[in-house]
Amino acid sequence: MKAMGPIPAGFAANADGVLAIGGRSAFELLESEGTPLFVYDRAGVERQVARFRRAFGEVGLHYAVKANPYPPLLQHMAGLVDGFDLASAGELGILDEAGLVGDDLPLSFAGPGKNDSDLAEAVLRGVCVHVESEGELDRLLGIASVMERRARIGVRVNPPFGLKGSGMKMGGLASQFGIDHERVAAAVRRIIAAGAEWRGLHVYAGSQSLSADALIESQRETVALAGQIAAEVGASPPEVNLGGGFGIPYFAGDAPVDVDAVGATLAMTLRSLPPLLGDTRFVIELGRWLVGECGVYLTRVIDRKVSRGKTFLVVDGGLHHMLAASGNFGQLLRRNYPVAVANRFGAEPEEEVTVVGCLCTPLDLLADEVMLPRAEVGDVIAIFCAGAYGLTASPQAFLSQGAAREVLV
Repeated sequence: MKAMGPIPAGFAANADGVLAIGGRSAFELLESEGTPLFVYDRAGVERQVARFRRAFGEVGLHYAVKANPYPPLLQHMAGLVDGFDLASAGELGILDEAGLVGDDLPLSFAGPGKNDSDLAEAVLRGVCVHVESEGELDRLLGIASVMERRARIGVRVNPPFGLKGSGMKMGGLASQFGIDHERVAAAVRRIIAAGAEWRGLHVYAGSQSLSADALIESQRETVALAGQIAAEVGASPPEVNLGGGFGIPYFAGDAPVDVDAVGATLAMTLRSLPPLLGDTRFVIELGRWLVGECGVYLTRVIDRKVSRGKTFLVVDGGLHHMLAASGNFGQLLRRNYPVAVANRFGAEPEEEVTVVGCLCTPLDLLADEVMLPRAEVGDVIAIFCAGAYGLTASPQAFLSQGAAREVLV
């Protein structure tokens, strides 16, 4: 038997013993929406935003669209956060189609490899571009000049430190992300001299950290670095994006981030800012932490078989929808996400099973040797922590299998 991660809080069985999501039974959702299905619980998202507001007070909250760009979710999120952070022009297009591009909600656009068309679209739509290199800055200023528009520009900083213990380190090393910190002041002076609108600094040191101490240290170092850069420039950054990096507990032994401790320490840091940061607005950019635990992937059992004494549940979904649960999205050693039999939610485990998808590859492994209540053909498997980096982070066209559906409840 192999362990699996903890089922997130907020999920319970209804009177029939079936998993309820947003007050609706998993079976009811599959009957109305089809299978496989991603279900996102809006109340769960609201609870996370409320937790953030309690912990961080006046610090702004931006949603990282890359975590989950499902349009109804974005529309709901627009009433909860203070801005959207984009990682592509495609995400800008999704926001535009959802009616969320305008002056009411600030948008920023980060990521290496923005082409000229991307930059021109951002300038046209008034999006703040977080430049990742001096070359990108040159192209952006040139494009804005030709368009006779004033570009909004932030500088992404490649800091001299990383987020310790993070699942993906994005600072303290040579990187495609951001301008090395010692060259940032010169880039900012160029932005100001060109007459562009300098919107501030963006520092993202890592992701998927469950350590409050590591996040506290990273935020403290980021604020100090912003103060150092401001002093070198001789001007106050209007905004400093502290990045995010807050993780969620996917696996056995994981514990939630103590966001109250992180928020309390950040508040103390912000009470003793250098004068040049006195009027700066600080924001935190979160995606996974806001929506990851609020999503469930539902997939139906289509076969049950025993091979050499091992029981397999074959489902109609797979890694082409939920790559991360298969262990093929950055895991060095494969571990099990939290999994349940949705129509026997809360029942005692009875047998050891391996849940596999419908793809013709042994990589399509959704849960390996886990203890679950007995499941038969027609029953529903629920995979939790599916609200971030789920469908859009998966190879949906692989082997030309059917698409999964999504719904916000």
